[in-house]
Amino acid sequence: MISQDTIVALATPSGAGAIAVIRVSGKDATAICSSLFRSVKGKDLSKQKSHTIHLGHVIDGERILDEVLVSLFKGTNSYTGEPTVEISCHGSSYIQQEIIQLLLRKGCRMANAGEFTLRAFINGKLDLSQAEAVADLIASDSEASHQIAMQQMRGGFSNEIKKLRDELLNFASLIELELDFAEEDVEFANRDQFQDLVSRITKVLKRLIDSFSVGNVIKNGIPVAIVGEPNVGKSTLLNALLNEERAIVSDIAGTTRDTIEDEINIGGIGFRFIDTAGIRETKDIVESIGIQKTFEKIEQAQVVIYLVDSSELTSDDIAKLKTEIGKIKNKYPQKPLIVVANKVDILEESQITTLTTEISTIHLLSAKQNIGIEELQNKLLEFINTGALRNDETIVTNSRHYDALLKALEEIQKVQYGLDSGLSGDLMAIDIRQALYHFGEITGEITSDDLLGNIFANFCIGK
Repeated sequence: MISQDTIVALATPSGAGAIAVIRVSGKDATAICSSLFRSVKGKDLSKQKSHTIHLGHVIDGERILDEVLVSLFKGTNSYTGEPTVEISCHGSSYIQQEIIQLLLRKGCRMANAGEFTLRAFINGKLDLSQAEAVADLIASDSEASHQIAMQQMRGGFSNEIKKLRDELLNFASLIELELDFAEEDVEFANRDQFQDLVSRITKVLKRLIDSFSVGNVIKNGIPVAIVGEPNVGKSTLLNALLNEERAIVSDIAGTTRDTIEDEINIGGIGFRFIDTAGIRETKDIVESIGIQKTFEKIEQAQVVIYLVDSSELTSDDIAKLKTEIGKIKNKYPQKPLIVVANKVDILEESQITTLTTEISTIHLLSAKQNIGIEELQNKLLEFINTGALRNDETIVTNSRHYDALLKALEEIQKVQYGLDSGLSGDLMAIDIRQALYHFGEITGEITSDDLLGNIFANFCIGK
């Protein structure tokens, strides 16, 4: 998976900017960069100390390409764990390519996607879960996803898994030792202590597995479908939530014929709101397709906002609404449903009282007047368990980790069954080895070229 080549890539986004950073890593990084760098003070770059910055020019023969700052990281004291040089040049696309092409001619090769971080993992600078957190950190677009990625990159998740794995490995060694003395019928592993360890591991694994439901929505954003009959104000509500004119608003029923989506950040959590076509009986073919898409979006959404026009609700309408709410809850029992009454700014106090008495959980707002929008946003946040986030607990966001944790829990439960049933050590040792294997998959003690290839192929080039 890793070669001894010296690699180069642009570490900043492509395109013109104030500055760009070109990263070079490998055993010949310092020597190659020394050959094309001329210090303003006449210094020999190869003789300078690590973690120093030098001003000078990149030269191609006698041709000056740019005035640059060169950051030097010698030996293993770098991100990748090998000699690294970072060239900060002016952000012209032409200059960037000229310097990279010169480095390629001097003996570098272009880095593959994620190859710098792969080398950091291979050289022991990061474990595998920390390396994956680097990609999550780059992709984070909300306070919560940033916080989780930082916590994982600092090793919070890795440390928790490593500690459990080390304790389990210690007992596994003692049980394996018992097998060498099977004829003497001795026990080196204290079964009561082992029982406590297995119970503790089971508890931690279940907590981490349960956290994935929260972590996954924080990482990927929470889809929220806004549904209801035509002309109740769904597009107006979307515009109010986004604080911009994103959807077309009209008094004509059926204006929205396709779904409109956009994302906003509420309390550090990303929400993706989906404005859908109004649900009604129609002979319009195009509108019918839009209504069909509405039901598809309800299936995909994790929260459903059912919007009604409170200004036109009669007693019969309220009874009908309660029936519709019941149908949605029966059809999607696992989806949180928020029933919202729009246009309350034009209601009489008596009408509001009747509405809240008949449907106690209804949320009142006026999308047009921006009344009740903040309260609706707070209501949405209640569906997310931010307690673990506030307490800086480990939250699993990676589906690969989630799968490995499920498999580890399955093996630990087999070990628990073995302890309860008084199974012999040789049978329990098999399940313990499997649990250790799945723990190792998370942190990278156990890897394959295919696994590493799949993980780092999703990284950006230059990282």
